Amino acid sequence: MPATTLPERSLFRELRPLRRLFPTLATAMAFLGVPELCLADSHGPVGSLNLTLHWVGYFCIVFFFLAYFLAMAEEVTELRKSKPMVFAASLIWGLIAAVYVSGGLPDEAGTAFRVSLLAYAELLLFILVSMTYLNAMEDLDVFEALRCWLLSKGFTYRQLFWLTGILAFMISSVCNNLTTALLMGAVVIALGKDCPRFVTLSCINIVVAANAGGSFSPFGDITTLLVWQKEKVPFVDFFHLLAPSIVNFALPATIMFLFIPKQRPKAVDRRMPIKPGGKTIVVLFLLTIVTAVCFENFLHLPPAAGMMAGLTYLKFFSFFLQKLSNRAAAAAESDPDERLSSDESLASQDEFDIFKKVSRLEWDTLLFFYGVMLSMGGLSFIGYLEYVSEFLYADPERTTLANILVGIASAFIDNGTIMLAVLSMNPHLSQGQWLLVTLTAGVGGSLLAIGSAAGVGLLGQAKGYYSFASHLKWGPVILLGYFASIGVHFLINRSYF
Repeated sequence: MPATTLPERSLFRELRPLRRLFPTLATAMAFLGVPELCLADSHGPVGSLNLTLHWVGYFCIVFFFLAYFLAMAEEVTELRKSKPMVFAASLIWGLIAAVYVSGGLPDEAGTAFRVSLLAYAELLLFILVSMTYLNAMEDLDVFEALRCWLLSKGFTYRQLFWLTGILAFMISSVCNNLTTALLMGAVVIALGKDCPRFVTLSCINIVVAANAGGSFSPFGDITTLLVWQKEKVPFVDFFHLLAPSIVNFALPATIMFLFIPKQRPKAVDRRMPIKPGGKTIVVLFLLTIVTAVCFENFLHLPPAAGMMAGLTYLKFFSFFLQKLSNRAAAAAESDPDERLSSDESLASQDEFDIFKKVSRLEWDTLLFFYGVMLSMGGLSFIGYLEYVSEFLYADPERTTLANILVGIASAFIDNGTIMLAVLSMNPHLSQGQWLLVTLTAGVGGSLLAIGSAAGVGLLGQAKGYYSFASHLKWGPVILLGYFASIGVHFLINRSYF
């Protein structure tokens, strides 16, 4: 008998298990089928439905913050942060699409989703190439050589405090702040096992330095990368934030320096040479960055396109290393006297497979950003970010205050998420104000340990030395550097306002 002719009682008997699992399904579908509840108005794209006052809109924003809270509580719950965020993004867009389909607009939600997906794809490819290069350099002991060099010099704790901070500031301008913080964190932990105060203050200094160093370079942080990819600030103009970033790092560091012990740790005589090919990969990585800049500035292609071109440099070089390894192995077999001298080369070059480097990427973080970016795209499509934009940026006289508040908010919510929200609002800002919000969102994450990936990473790496409370204790000093950097920006970049 066709399903359409089944008696109503029989049909509900078949669906009884489903009713037990989803007791509110009928109610939800009833709301989804009433497009009059979400007619378009000024708070939505042309031809869209306004869901800001619809139950779906309320549910989406509540579920987003719940998922974000679970992501930030990863250390406590031991639930990977990508899981709740990816689920939130899927649920938000699923509900939006269901409303639009039932409202007679089946294509609008899909089109908006693809816009958000394209933005994430560009970011994913950019970070994928960067992390692959960093993994390759790590395998060839580039970072280990740097760490051992510092350990062997016999610096005092105060000298090491400044060295690790300055290195974190410089390295984070080309590497992400998380990688920089973990690298420098390993150094200070190795040096300061007998001096907890040095480790604690150095970790705080590293977080501030890594966030400040990433704020003046398009490659240094997720915030600057997003702003550059959205073409809000040209590549060269980011460097106008160099002086404010230096002040943001140097002022708190100078005060904390006074509390560093004057002792000297035990020197280590061990040296770690960079394996064959390591220095070449560093050069190729710099060449890849230049390629990305040229693609964006001269060819008007996304920076991700240049980064993918740069990935081929590494792939071809890995092919060369494989061939070199094979020739060394053949020479060792034919001449036993050469076997001993070739062992080190073989160990460093054997099975140098780029796809293995890609598989070691921090996929949890990459998927977390997928969840955040797609969720923010959904909330923007619903219309909530336009409300926030009107509240913050409707009055041009309050633009500076709004951008300062954005930076303070980034201490509680990841600065990449905050910047993505601002870009989704797309306020009309002068070049100076775009530089200001880039600065505040980048360095504002230093105000709390959970405000940036660098701080969150060190919370896990330096347990027992660095904690939320120890960072909070120095919050006023970091806040002083925050406002000082804003003042320097207005002083030296006033022509851009």
